[in-house]
Amino acid sequence: MNKILLVEDNEMNRDMLSRRLMRKGYHVIMAVDGQEGIDLARTEAPDLILMDMSLPVVDGWDATRRLKEAEETRHIPIIALTAHAMASDRERAIQAGCDDFDTKPVEWARLLEKMEGFLGKV
Repeated sequence: MNKILLVEDNEMNRDMLSRRLMRKGYHVIMAVDGQEGIDLARTEAPDLILMDMSLPVVDGWDATRRLKEAEETRHIPIIALTAHAMASDRERAIQAGCDDFDTKPVEWARLLEKMEGFLGKV
């Protein structure tokens, strides 16, 4: 069972995504800000991280940079989730170290396909 770290400060988004992920058989751990996301990535060693980019405490951009700089977490694929759908936002997410990018509101089938690509389930 793959472990997914969902870093999302919006309770409604967190609830909706976590329920869908659990129904698909994923083990979901959740963080409500970037610092908690960094801490959980280090202690829980998830198989994939879904990272909201607009987060309190430490934003998703900085949290991603820190995770990709750290030896113990740099291998974990990170998919950026953001309401910002401009091409420049995608570039910024990739430059921060995200492995992929998806927009909100989340299109479930598209996100699942991206996740499964990283997890080798395609």
